Amino acid sequence: MKKIILILASFIIALLFQACAAQTLIEKRNLEVSTKMSDSIFLDPVSPDEKIIYIKVRNTTDKEIDIQTKLVDSFKNNGFIITNDPKEANFMVQANLLQIGKSTSRNVKSALNSAFGGAMIGVGVASVSNSNVSGGGLIGAAIGFAAETMIKDIYITMITDVEIRQRALENETISEHSKLISKQGTSGKDEQIIRTKNVQWKKYRTRVVSVANQVNLNFKEAQPELVKALVKSISGII
Repeated sequence: MKKIILILASFIIALLFQACAAQTLIEKRNLEVSTKMSDSIFLDPVSPDEKIIYIKVRNTTDKEIDIQTKLVDSFKNNGFIITNDPKEANFMVQANLLQIGKSTSRNVKSALNSAFGGAMIGVGVASVSNSNVSGGGLIGAAIGFAAETMIKDIYITMITDVEIRQRALENETISEHSKLISKQGTSGKDEQIIRTKNVQWKKYRTRVVSVANQVNLNFKEAQPELVKALVKSISGII
């Protein structure tokens, strides 16, 4: 009787695993790509003749990806003049491709929360341990593991730090607030002053996290769509 119960339990476990795998296969059969920024950026509008931009993209990952060329083409299509001399530019876009690899939905949120220059997340999908399953449950777990081996819900994440600069107007200034302590010591009265200084560039920073998700997804399939999403996101800022 005990053996029959174990066999039935193993089949129930196997069916549950297979049902979950089948649901994943249906829900994640199409490639989905999304891109999010850690911080919003708002730039001042300029006239068409001032749309001169300098672009520099660095890649510190182990993947060979050409984002620079595609980003240049995108800005050209948006009416920008590309320059190799920062002194001639009214806008500068600098990006550093930091990390590409398999990840999880939880790690995607962590990457966004860390923002520009923040700590990097670890890549890799955690494995599931069935060490506490015994008897007939091992049979069901083995069948379920086989199903999950063939049907995997894969996230591939690309993380990029982006800095955008806009040249300030010729006479544009910013205010600096400082609190000066009276020379008379603590009994003296504090003084609030406002100083202004000329600004050459206004600087904005953000982290862009691009995610591709599909059943049994591999990097070769995900790469073109991830790059397209990143380029669209950066070029859409200006």
